[in-house]
Amino acid sequence: MTNRPGTPASTRPAVNWLLVLGLGAVALVRPLARVTGAADVLGAPAGPLLLTGLVTAVWIGVVGLGCVPRPVLTLVLAGLAYGVYVIPLSAVLSTVLTGTLQGPVAVPVAVVPILLGNALWGLVAGLLALGVQRLRGAPR
Repeated sequence: MTNRPGTPASTRPAVNWLLVLGLGAVALVRPLARVTGAADVLGAPAGPLLLTGLVTAVWIGVVGLGCVPRPVLTLVLAGLAYGVYVIPLSAVLSTVLTGTLQGPVAVPVAVVPILLGNALWGLVAGLLALGVQRLRGAPR
């Protein structure tokens, strides 16, 4: 990162964008399990809730145990990345599976709640990951 002359260098570490995008992609197990029927093995709502818990545990484990700088921001962005991934994915899958366009692309007013909901999910996971880091005595 280059700074303009006269501006102090930031002491905050940069966000690891590859990690953010990868963690967002991990959450795609949820819609893919639903499409393949794997989420139905435990029945509703147990299957989707279990998958959400599993993804959250992976996020917290990777960020909390991996000493990732800026854990809250990292996981908020991972939640947003997942939301960005799932919006077009739902359009493609709904068209392929049902022959009609469904989901947030068909109802654009749903885009903002999806992004906000996933950002909130990331916020909660990020706060928990931060707690794990602090319990471990990880450097800040």
